[in-house]
Order: sequence, then C-alpha cells, then structure tokens
Amino acid sequence: MSDSTTPSRPRTLLLRGGEVHSPADPFATAMVVEGDSIAWIGSEGAADSFADNVDEVVHLDGALVTPAFTDAHVHTTATGLALTGLDLSGAATLTDALVRIRAYAESRPGDRVLLGTGWDAGAWPEQRHPSRAELDAATGGRPLYLTRIDVHSALATTAMLDLVPGVTGREGYRDDAPLTGEAHHAVREVAHATLTPAQRTEAQRAARAHAASLGIGALHECAGPDISSEEDLLSLLSLADQEAGPRVFGYWAELVTSAKEAERVRELGALGAAGDLFADGSLGSHTAHLCAPYADAPHSTGTAQLDADAIAAHVATCTEAGLQAGFHAIGDAALNAVTEGVRRAAETVGLPRVRAARHRIEHAEMLTEATIADFADLALTASVQPGFDAAWGGADGMYARRLGAERAVTLNPYAALLRAGVPLALGSDSPVTPLGPWEAVRAAAFHRTHEHRISVRGAFTAHTRGGWRALGRDDAGVLVPGAPADYAVWRTGALIVQTPDTRVANWSTDPRSGTPGLPDLTPGTGLPVCLRTVVGGRTVHARPDE
Repeated sequence: MSDSTTPSRPRTLLLRGGEVHSPADPFATAMVVEGDSIAWIGSEGAADSFADNVDEVVHLDGALVTPAFTDAHVHTTATGLALTGLDLSGAATLTDALVRIRAYAESRPGDRVLLGTGWDAGAWPEQRHPSRAELDAATGGRPLYLTRIDVHSALATTAMLDLVPGVTGREGYRDDAPLTGEAHHAVREVAHATLTPAQRTEAQRAARAHAASLGIGALHECAGPDISSEEDLLSLLSLADQEAGPRVFGYWAELVTSAKEAERVRELGALGAAGDLFADGSLGSHTAHLCAPYADAPHSTGTAQLDADAIAAHVATCTEAGLQAGFHAIGDAALNAVTEGVRRAAETVGLPRVRAARHRIEHAEMLTEATIADFADLALTASVQPGFDAAWGGADGMYARRLGAERAVTLNPYAALLRAGVPLALGSDSPVTPLGPWEAVRAAAFHRTHEHRISVRGAFTAHTRGGWRALGRDDAGVLVPGAPADYAVWRTGALIVQTPDTRVANWSTDPRSGTPGLPDLTPGTGLPVCLRTVVGGRTVHARPDE
C-alpha cells in the first residue's frame, strides 16, 4: 500500500497513428499527455517506447490532432440563449421572422419577457424590420426584446417599453424605429433582469457545450455594464470553475480612472477593463463612428461614445494598475480616437509599459495605413472576426451598402496587419456570427477582398496561439512539451501532408487552401469534424460512436 501522503502520479495518455500539428516536429504522428500538460511529441516509431508505460493508448486511425481553438470574443449567455431560444438569423423573410416569433411566444407561456436575437432586415426581400404593431400581434401583446444581428440596436414590443419608465425620452428612441444608445441599454437591462438563475445557467451550459463540440477550448467572455451584468459574469466564471468545459477568461468593459476602480475589475475575476468598451457602435446599425458620412445615410457619421481624452485616461490607469485595457472600435473615426488616446497614455506612463501590457482592440474593421502603423508601434492586439467579412463583405454585401464600394473594400485588412507585425486573435463575437473556428480560418484565408487574405497557417495560429497571446500568455495554444494539454482531435477530408517519405501532397491550386498538417479549406470542401476536445487533460467533448 502506498503512503497516503505521497502525491499520486499524473495519468498518462499516448495518442498515436495520426497527424499531430506541432512546431516541435512537423512530421509528428504521436503525442504523450501527462496530467494536464503535453509531455512529448514525436514519430510513430518512437511512440513504441512509451506504449507499455502509459495508462492509456488512443489509436487515432489517421485523425488530426491540433491545439484547441480559442474564441477571442464571445458573449456566452447570449450565445446560449440563441442556441436554446429565439434566433432569427436563419429567417429568410420578414414574414418568416414573424411566424417564428409567434411560434416561440406560444411555446414559452411562462416567460415574463421573451428574448430573441438575430434579425437582419437588410437580408430580407422586404428590406424593413417588423413594425411594433406587427410584433405586438405576433407576441399576443407580451413583452419582447429582440436584438438586431449585431446586437447594437433592438426592437421591443409596446408591453416591453411599458416596463421601462421614461424610455421614450431617452437618447436613441425614435417611434417605431430600432432602439439605439441609452434607450437600447435601458430596455436591455430590464429585459435581461427577468432571466432567472436557472435560465442563465442553462444558457451558459449550452454555449460551453456547443463550443466544446467545435474544438474550442477557451472563450474570451466580453462582458460589461452595457452588454450584460456583473451577476452574469460572476455566474459564468463560477460555472467554468466548477464544471468541465472550455476555459473562460473574462473581460469587463467599464472605464476606470483610479486604482480603486481597477481593483474592482479584478475582484470581478476579469483580466482587463476591455472587450466591448464602446468607442463606437456598428456599421449595420449606422452607429459605427466614421470620418465621412454613411453612403446610405448621408446625414450621419455614426456615434462617438468615447473621445481620445477618455481613452488616454483609461489606458494610463490600466497600465499603471497592471491591467489590460481595450476598446470596441469599428469605424475609422473611432479607431483614430483609440490610437490617439493610447499614444497619449504612452506619453504619460511610458511607451515600453504600454507595449508590455498588450492592450487589445476588438473588431478594428476600418483601419488605415496610419492606424495599422499605430497598432504595430503601440503593440496593440487586433481581436478580429473573419465571419464579419464572410457575412457582410463583397460587392453586394452590407458593408458596400453602408459605405459604398470604395470604402467597403478597405475593411478587415488582415494581411496588412500581419505584415506590420500586429498580432491577431480570431473570434466570432457570437451570437453576432456563430461559433465556428474552421469557418473563421477559411473566411480569413479566402477574404472577399483578395489583398486582405492571409495564409491558412496564419489564420489558424491567430485562432489558437493568438488567443492565448491576447491574454498575455505565450506558453499555450500550441502542441509542444510543457504546454497545457488543450487539444482537439479531428476527422478530416483532404489533409495537406508533407512527410519525409514523400507521400503525395494533396495541394489545391490555390496556395491559401492549406498548409502542411492542416486541412484543405478551399471553399466548397467539407470542414473537419471534431471527434474529441480536451482541456487541461480532461475530455470536455466526445463525439458519440467515434
């Protein structure tokens, strides 16, 4: 009998007979996991020496093993509510949307407030959103809060507005128009306050389980007073601590101007006062802050929510406190304000300290050569969502309608960012665009604007190691000895291979379709299927019968 005071030996696992995507050995076919860490990467022949001394051997049968993905921008509870509730992103027409709303209302007789998301009038042939009278009729006169696909504006029924005293006098309220600004935040706060703890937990579990099924091992939760609530963030971080699933790293989007306020952000369990700290809004809702008016709304340049002075004070305070700062910035005017503010902060606290803090900017869509150079000089991380270009780019897309073709083709310049040395972290902004890491890698590699395309390897790295780097960690998101055992196992179609025995390489004619050791992502090809996701050495998803 062993001494009860002697620590137990970590469980060991040998995976062999597959393809292991690792910079430690580009031809690796096997991997040993010891406890919660990667212990060894190597060849099939060398794996024989481990086979008799591990607790379990997994025969991969040719499957691909990669680092687990990190989604660098997620709204977990909202994602879960969309997965389990009313999601109109699949509605093909206004009529279809109203039918879905009516069916959902009838299926949820006990909900005090109906919650939904995903409508996009620009994608419907009617080219208009539901009127309040139509929503009142579809819900039977019940309260409904229904966010646009970008979550920067919302529709509400009469009964919902009646629950928010004084809402009609707030900024952002126009009769029978989508709510924006203060009016939107006020209605959102009341609507979300009706969620019970059980409903919130159900949504968070659903979102984490879905993420795990897609090979995602870590989520950056972008919370804040204008997005969710302190209770929501605390409950999510607690759930992630207690239950197996993807790791959750929280950000809290609130301005800080003192060490005391910075400490309160830490007390919430957040890594930074960052994420969706709004410098502006969104292009779809005409609230992104532009230098020149919208092409389809020539009276408007959007909304500036923070100026350079406020940005500078926030970044300086966060830097002094050793806390990450960050902002949501989409329009070119907003990005100008952000880079100007960060530079002012650097003049106050010192450029080396600002660079070392790895402050981050979410979305960063309307960049110019000047702002890209500023990102590089200030060591800002660009937390970007390739799904935006896939959904709204192109000559006939929403970007072109909002901005005109000339400005639209400048958006999301991933290649220019990488050439300048700006680190990328890829995400989804789910539920704005769905969780889907391979879809994001494909969207970045096959950007609708050819000059903005990056390699599959570059996109994959930004969606794995890049997410960890954005947290300030360089030791994770990659399969090498000593790294955390966060990985996914995939069944692939065409795998781009490069091996010492000169097996035939399955290259596409487009060099961006793949890179050695990664799947062929040429549009039209099938995407990998996740067989298993492991986080910290623990299986958090296993595909049935695989």
